[in-house]
Amino acid sequence: MKASKLLLPLLLATLFISCDLTDNNNDITIVTPATYEFTRNGESTVSFTGQTARIKMATELFSAMSDFDNSTEELLLQMYRNQTADGGDADPFSDPALNAETKSVKSKVAASTDYFSANTTVSAQIKAQFEEWISGQINEVFPNENQLAEPGVAGQIADGSSTRYVNGKGFEFNQLVAKSLNGALIADQILNNYLSTSVLDAGTNREDNDNGVLDGDSNYTTMEHKWDEAYGYLYGTSQNPANPTPTVGDDDIFVNKYLGSVNADEDFAGIAQDIFDAFALGRAAIIEGDYELRDLQAQILREKISTVLGVRAVYYLQSGKNALDQQNPDYGAAFHDLSEGYGFIFSLQFTRIPNTDEPYLTKAEVDSILAQLTEGNGLWDVSPETLNQLSTTIADKFDFTVEEAAN
Repeated sequence: MKASKLLLPLLLATLFISCDLTDNNNDITIVTPATYEFTRNGESTVSFTGQTARIKMATELFSAMSDFDNSTEELLLQMYRNQTADGGDADPFSDPALNAETKSVKSKVAASTDYFSANTTVSAQIKAQFEEWISGQINEVFPNENQLAEPGVAGQIADGSSTRYVNGKGFEFNQLVAKSLNGALIADQILNNYLSTSVLDAGTNREDNDNGVLDGDSNYTTMEHKWDEAYGYLYGTSQNPANPTPTVGDDDIFVNKYLGSVNADEDFAGIAQDIFDAFALGRAAIIEGDYELRDLQAQILREKISTVLGVRAVYYLQSGKNALDQQNPDYGAAFHDLSEGYGFIFSLQFTRIPNTDEPYLTKAEVDSILAQLTEGNGLWDVSPETLNQLSTTIADKFDFTVEEAAN
């Protein structure tokens, strides 16, 4: 990998993350827990039910976007908005527990404190973009279910034994929604909201945490809960949330899935354990009131989770390029990969460079890259050379090469 761009304190934290650490203020040795299990008075203090619910809602939405026989625009928008939609189905989800929820996916899209509390116009635009993709699936793609896709015409296109359904520019709307939620929902809430000092230390959170003041009738302090909510966006549907690393990649279709994919690449082997350890050690640091150590773990998580999104953006651009860069281009495979790549590129504006308030790629940089994929006839016109150039533009912002990400 390329020489690290991270600051020295972060490098030191990374080196020591699996070691026992001493709180210099209290002479307490803080050990990285082997599992994410924390108790008070014999009862668990860990809770992230809201995050689990939103992951399940987004999963059902993704599935319903391919249900040509039963899905309607009203149904899909209700799944995205939940109880905020006007009219539509009162119970859009197959899971009754989700229909009883007052939470929604939309309310947490582009909604982090650090990035969007003072940027509500852009937040509203991003929330609306997902609704445009959802409506496009119903109004552009569904009517052309049995039409062969061609430049400017939505329809179906073969991808090996699979059939993909694309708009006139070759994009799968369901993939744009799902892959963009990796950044706009999952990463934004983890990196720029719940791990933010403005959230963790809001109000009297530090004083309350130091004094063991609990959050209402709950068995956790507010600070403990905020950290757990960040954890829940990555591991909220894990088979064993206390020890999720053995099944990482298999537990949802969002960042968890792609953390598993990146971890399986020898160039990034160990990243899943690094991320879990940072979550677990940060939570242990909160219990001991070591906020410097807590914040070091937050910086590690920002770098590592951002890297997962960057790697997959380049991976899919390169996979699409390979499908196009042959004597007989495989448009179906290329369009599927590039639709996924589009969503991961869209997600990069929600990443976070450690020790800064900036993403690895700004919204303007992301918009510029996406414009090169959508101009003219979109994916029908994009060249392998352009995909290589875009891959390099993204990789240069991170601590990996195009070749490493493409494996």
